[in-house]
Amino acid sequence: MDHLPPNTPTDPMQDRLRRWQSVRTWARLIREAEALWHVDARVLHRLAAEELVRLAQEVPPRLRRRVNLWLERFHVATRLK
Repeated sequence: MDHLPPNTPTDPMQDRLRRWQSVRTWARLIREAEALWHVDARVLHRLAAEELVRLAQEVPPRLRRRVNLWLERFHVATRLK
């Protein structure tokens, strides 16, 4: 993914697949954290809020638009800026 050394020859299809998997994974993590809001426990709400903030900060800026598309597909409220 992003940890390959510079000038490493890569297959464009492999790059697209890795990027797709990465974007989908970010969206799924956000969906799971958001799902904790439906549990009636104040501690879980706090943990979910902390996790959502952390995830939103960790998503690479160049992937945010694509993660937002997955979030729409997963029907969650969270969107990245």
